[in-house]
Amino acid sequence: MTVQGSENSSRRGRRSSTMGGMPLNDMPWWRWRSNVRSALHMLSDPVFQRDVWLAGVDGYGDVTDAVYRLVEDTWLDNWSAEKYVGAIFRDAQEAALVDTAVLRVLRIMHQVGPDAPVSAYLDHPAWPEAVRAAREAHVRLTVSDGEDPDTPPRTLEVLRIMTRAA
Repeated sequence: MTVQGSENSSRRGRRSSTMGGMPLNDMPWWRWRSNVRSALHMLSDPVFQRDVWLAGVDGYGDVTDAVYRLVEDTWLDNWSAEKYVGAIFRDAQEAALVDTAVLRVLRIMHQVGPDAPVSAYLDHPAWPEAVRAAREAHVRLTVSDGEDPDTPPRTLEVLRIMTRAA
């Protein structure tokens, strides 16, 4: 009898059907991954922040909403993303990049307060570094999922539909 190794796993090298381009079911907790990716996407895009958050455009939430999506199910405000390698994150590098972004964003949130106006975040001296860290994590996760990291962020309604659809 031959035992198949992990290189023959049905999860490796094969993508299941997609949800808005993102592979479904190749990560066990893909809905949580979708929320983390959505938050990182918004937190990583200064043009989006200026044109949507600062302008008060409906449908995308605000900085606090993005931070909540980043940590709500995952508790990444309490422990490392490393805990979720193989469930939400593909590898230790993804987890490390997410941890860095979470720590930078949360540090600012604790300084300005969760109910602060968007401008308080964007004007914070450490905000550019938080944006850079979120961008690195966003790009890594998005490319790993076979998507273009430079497409504009999706609305929260589209995110809800996508995570309900499968």
